[in-house]
Amino acid sequence: MTEKYKIYIPEEMRLRLLNDAELFDFYKKDGSINLNGFLKELLLQYFDEYRETKERLLDTILSDLSAFSSISRDDADAIADKIMNTYLRRPERDIVHFTQDTLARQTAAGSGRNTRSALKSERNAAITLTVSGRSLNIMRSIESNMLTRVSLSQYLNDFFSSYLSISRKDRERILFQDIFEELNTAIRKNSIIRFTSTSAPKVIFTVQPYCIAASKEEQCNYLLCLDNETGIPRSFRISRIRALYSSSDKFIPNEIRKLELQEIARRSPQSTSKGIEAEVLLTEKGLQKFHFITKSRPDVLKKEGNTLYFNWPKTQLEEYFHRFGKEAVILSPDDCRESMRIFYKKAWEAYRKKEKGE
Repeated sequence: MTEKYKIYIPEEMRLRLLNDAELFDFYKKDGSINLNGFLKELLLQYFDEYRETKERLLDTILSDLSAFSSISRDDADAIADKIMNTYLRRPERDIVHFTQDTLARQTAAGSGRNTRSALKSERNAAITLTVSGRSLNIMRSIESNMLTRVSLSQYLNDFFSSYLSISRKDRERILFQDIFEELNTAIRKNSIIRFTSTSAPKVIFTVQPYCIAASKEEQCNYLLCLDNETGIPRSFRISRIRALYSSSDKFIPNEIRKLELQEIARRSPQSTSKGIEAEVLLTEKGLQKFHFITKSRPDVLKKEGNTLYFNWPKTQLEEYFHRFGKEAVILSPDDCRESMRIFYKKAWEAYRKKEKGE
């Protein structure tokens, strides 16, 4: 059986959920983003944790609010829902401070109706959630047991808001927790594993798993491993792993390789390429850009004036400095400098052809 639910959420929330669906490779056969498939998986993987966390916090928050005679039970319930939605991932001491020092003053002078109005966010976007099987069971459980004081749209708004308050690397762990658990078990038992990847769906990878690490910007998690045949270090984004199978075959960990992979995990887990010694000259504006452009930024070994020195994978170093134009020049190594020169030459030629109408 399949049922459809029309849910109203803020447009910003819809765009953020859509962005996660794209980042975590939820696509339809026609190549469009599968937001519904993503939301169904989110229900399956996060609902129990969300419900249990909400129930644990509810008693504490309501107890704090009951200390103020000016706050009615209805107001306390509305405030508690807002606190759990907004501060679900904050330390408990922050929640108590917010409740006692802020909400009491805000509600003492106002009516319950004004309080509830202030706590509602503008829900100006509609999404259709089509569910079946286990996800339908969850929706029916929500309808039957959890809507005594809120609408279904409000409950799911709080649910989505709680999810989006978590760091992206941990959101990935929520959505793909089964894969994380199986990978961690394989790492612990030194089990050889096989899987496919959305980036190469027709290839079956057989690897020796060593560790899982988050990228520098905490955007995604990566499996660092060795190719079982060649021993070459490999890196795979967790959210792209499919058809994971842990075999009964074991491997003997290579301690030298293990140290190499641990260093890669610390430095840049999305690439297992060896680092190159590089020297880059930046203008004053280039130094400012280096300070502000933090995504995939390489670590600096040393700085001499406007010259920065790195030990970083060649491809990642070049891709980072592609964004700098004339504000950065790679001085060494020679092949890296030549690669950058060709990149900008091709860009210039493309613009010239466009100007000539070719």
